[in-house]
Amino acid sequence: MFPITVKPFGETAILMEWPQEVNENILNDILGYHEVLKGELSSDWVLVPSYNSLTIIRQKADFDFPTMKVKLLEWYQNTEETLVLNRNIWKLPVCYDLDFGPDLQETAEKLFISIGELIQFHTSHEYTVYGIGFLPGFMYLGGLPKNLETLRKQTPRLHVDKGSVGLAGKQTGIYPQDSPGGWNIIGRCPVPMFNLNLENPCFVNVGDRIQFVPIDRATFDLRIIEAEVGIYQPEKVVLDA
Repeated sequence: MFPITVKPFGETAILMEWPQEVNENILNDILGYHEVLKGELSSDWVLVPSYNSLTIIRQKADFDFPTMKVKLLEWYQNTEETLVLNRNIWKLPVCYDLDFGPDLQETAEKLFISIGELIQFHTSHEYTVYGIGFLPGFMYLGGLPKNLETLRKQTPRLHVDKGSVGLAGKQTGIYPQDSPGGWNIIGRCPVPMFNLNLENPCFVNVGDRIQFVPIDRATFDLRIIEAEVGIYQPEKVVLDA
C-alpha cells in the first residue's frame, strides 16, 4: 500500500495520485488497482493510468465527489489479493539509418560514444510503458540506460516524421504521427502505433514493455509495405500470464 491522495479533476473526473516518482512498483500498484476498479465501476467510467496517477472519468452523468472518494479509498485499502497483470513485451523494429535519424550523429557525439554504441545501448534494454499521451499512441518509455540520457533539443522541430524514434531526458519514445517535437531523433520505426480503423487503435498498454530491434533500410521498406496492407504483426512475448 502506498500513500495516495484523491481530489476532483474538473467537473467530471477524479484524480488519484501515488508518490511522485518514476517507480515500477508504483506503476504496478496503479495497474493492479485499475483492474480492481474495472470490476467495481460501471461501463460509463473511463480509467486512465499513467506514471503515478489514475484518472477516473465519468462520461454520462454527474457524481458526488465526497461519496466517491470514500469508496475509492475503501476499495484501495481492502485490496488484499495480488492481481496477476497480463502484460506483453513488444519487439519493435527500428532503422537507425542517418536519413531517419537526423540527430543520431550529434547525439552520439554529445554522449561521447560512437553511433554503433548508441544503437547497441538503445536496443539492448527493455523499456516500460509508463504513459500514453501527448499524441494518440505516443508511449513514454522509462528505463533508458543512463549513458543515453540527453537533454531535449533547445529548439523543437516544427515537423517530426511519423515513426521517428527519439530520446529526451531519461526517456525514449516513438512519434505515432507527423507532429512538432523536441526529442532527439535517432531512427524510425515502420510499425503504426495508432490506427483509428482498428477496434483497438493502440495495441500497446501502459505497463507493457518495449524492446527495439535494429533493421536495415531494405527491411524497413518491406515492413512499411507489410504494415500498409495489414499483414505485418510485431513480435509479442506474453508476460505474467
